[in-house]
Amino acid sequence: MVDLRSDTVSRPTEAMREAMKVAEVGDDVLGDDPTVLELQEMGARLLGKEAALFVPSGTMSNAVAIKTHTRPGDEIITEAESHIYYYEGGGYAALAGCSIRLLEGINGTMTSRQVAAAIRKAAGSQSHYPDASLVCLENTANRGGGVCWEQDSIDSVAQVAHERDCAVHMDGARLFNATIHTGIDAERMVRDCDSISICLSKGLGAPVGSLLIGSQDFIDTAHRWRKMFGGGMRQSGILAAAGIFALENNIERLNVDHARIKRLASALNEMQSFSVEMETVQTNMVYIDIDKERFSGAEAVDALAARDVDLFATDSHRLRAVTHLDVDDAGIDQAIDAFAELNES
Repeated sequence: MVDLRSDTVSRPTEAMREAMKVAEVGDDVLGDDPTVLELQEMGARLLGKEAALFVPSGTMSNAVAIKTHTRPGDEIITEAESHIYYYEGGGYAALAGCSIRLLEGINGTMTSRQVAAAIRKAAGSQSHYPDASLVCLENTANRGGGVCWEQDSIDSVAQVAHERDCAVHMDGARLFNATIHTGIDAERMVRDCDSISICLSKGLGAPVGSLLIGSQDFIDTAHRWRKMFGGGMRQSGILAAAGIFALENNIERLNVDHARIKRLASALNEMQSFSVEMETVQTNMVYIDIDKERFSGAEAVDALAARDVDLFATDSHRLRAVTHLDVDDAGIDQAIDAFAELNES
């Protein structure tokens, strides 16, 4: 089976497992797991920030960030198809007590003009408005097709947010895919962001975990919310060792995943039953539009699974495929052949 459902399905390599096996551990809740401390220091250093916090998942990392930056009744601003809005169970409302302002962007990105116009404050509104206090970006933009933000757009959105007394959080679950595609250093990319979440368990190949990164004061407060949300772990150095291995070994190789998904996308675009917006194929995922007259997304998923290719339908006539460590060139060939059979059936 060629599993293209997500880069979250990647499994640790033997070398990564060996690093986990020999990891020195302590008790992270008590603050003395040396491998967790090393991972946190490495993450903060890579992004040019003061501190980092190891958490079980990207969703928890975003939830802790939102809770740390806001107060109940505040409003957060994000793109309409962002992961924070689409795929995190309404945590911004349930856990942080925030409302949300959604902006219709392009391929998951927003403009500084849109953000500036969306920021509302209670002062001067006779208390009708909430206080917007946080702007959330996502790079790469998942439902935008894995598209990368332009650096000028990140900088200008951060500028207008800060001018209007809002913090900026970067959901950088696939941040290193963006750095590989753009050639922009990670520290420069997030220079003006107040906090950043990076996933270790997607393209980087670790089995579990994310890092929340920001100033020391921010992380000190985030540590308390991690505890309250149930994210404190004990001998988590075993997991942190996988994260260290991932950061040391699996960033530069992401360009291989990008090349493979582009080869799949190009082949699909030559088939009558499928179409791809090639300009959005920048990193390790492709969204595939299906001929509505021939079959639905669910039917295509079942037909491909019968041909040993696994992926998701994201709506009634659209599929998503994602490359990762466990998909090699032969797997891409198999996927292309499966789609070709479906196209000709």
